[in-house]
Amino acid sequence: MERFVIGIAGGTGSGKTTVTRRVIEVVGKDRVALLQMDNYYKNQDHLTFEERTRINYDHPDAFDMPLLIDHLSRLVRGEPVESPLYSFVEHTRARETKPVGPAPVVVLEGILALYDAELRRRMHLKVFVDADPDVRFIRRLRRDVDERGRSPESVIEQYLNFVRPMHIAFVEPSKRFADVIIPHGGHNEPALEMLTSRIHRILGAA
Repeated sequence: MERFVIGIAGGTGSGKTTVTRRVIEVVGKDRVALLQMDNYYKNQDHLTFEERTRINYDHPDAFDMPLLIDHLSRLVRGEPVESPLYSFVEHTRARETKPVGPAPVVVLEGILALYDAELRRRMHLKVFVDADPDVRFIRRLRRDVDERGRSPESVIEQYLNFVRPMHIAFVEPSKRFADVIIPHGGHNEPALEMLTSRIHRILGAA
């Protein structure tokens, strides 16, 4: 059985998670295996907490790409994987893992989901969620303060020093690899309807 692989990329705060939820809604939770790229940051246990806070987490080198490619390949082959979990409070991997079982549809979501050629090679549908920079920054600020215990000053500093330049250098250029671009973020209802209709057609023909 061939698995259908969907990559969902886009800048921080663009609405990737909203689009991913809609895809899962349409396809059915039991028919989707989800890999979240945020969980595949490299393990930083060997570093002090202060050293971890200074890492550029928006650069491709921050991710454990070999492990992510291996897990995606295993799911495509119909094998279960143990996805790592990442603590954004401690800036390192949690000790627990999350079992992800094989399913007819595999979704990979993350800021750089379309960056790596090996990942793209395994995808049948590549989606880029686009949104204005000011909207993305406000969403990131709210999320990091409310959910990750960051101060507004630290979020602003990280955005200016790392997030924005890495978006320009790596995330935005990956848009050219997308089959579908969703403008105005994850709440663009007409675009979401077009995307889900396309997924229905593709899966129906498979």
